[in-house]
Amino acid sequence: MIDDLERAIEAMLFASDKPLDARQVAGRLGDEKTSGEVRTIIQTIAARHAGSGIELVERGGHWHFQTPADLAHLLRRERDDPRKLSRAAAEVLAIVAYHEPVSRAEIEAIRGVQTSKGTLDVLMEAEWIAPAGRREVPGRPLIYKTTDAFLQHFGLTSRKDLPGIEDLRAAGLLDPVDLAFEEAMGELDLVKDGEEA
Repeated sequence: MIDDLERAIEAMLFASDKPLDARQVAGRLGDEKTSGEVRTIIQTIAARHAGSGIELVERGGHWHFQTPADLAHLLRRERDDPRKLSRAAAEVLAIVAYHEPVSRAEIEAIRGVQTSKGTLDVLMEAEWIAPAGRREVPGRPLIYKTTDAFLQHFGLTSRKDLPGIEDLRAAGLLDPVDLAFEEAMGELDLVKDGEEA
């Protein structure tokens, strides 16, 4: 039997226009429950909805309802509004995700080319990256981080869920030039080891 408090929390999460964390839900309830107690109730609701037509999922500590990925094809409209990223924007997004918080100069050092402000603007408009403050070095450059919207869009619970190098290699997503470079470096190491022996 579902109690009134569980129903109220479920209704809040369902009706909210943005994902909520346990603290926010507890705040809306007043002094009735602590965020720890609310988190337990939210996990109960999530377990109840697991495998159904809607799921309660956590992304970056915030909870929201969504349709399961295996049903997404049924809900797509004929007119898709895809967000196509340029190669530069995809590279910058990957660098921010794997190295955050990171400054524009650090992004440029990793990419080996200058990054236009427009590339960062596109990612901020998509709400996938956001300013994370300033680095405490001379010039105090602005640093960037990924957002909860990034996690939500890519179906990640946290940055720890980002694929590693082996996952990318297995999926065939590494550039052939990168693979050839790695192989060449491996052969060079073998030659050096042979010379030392």
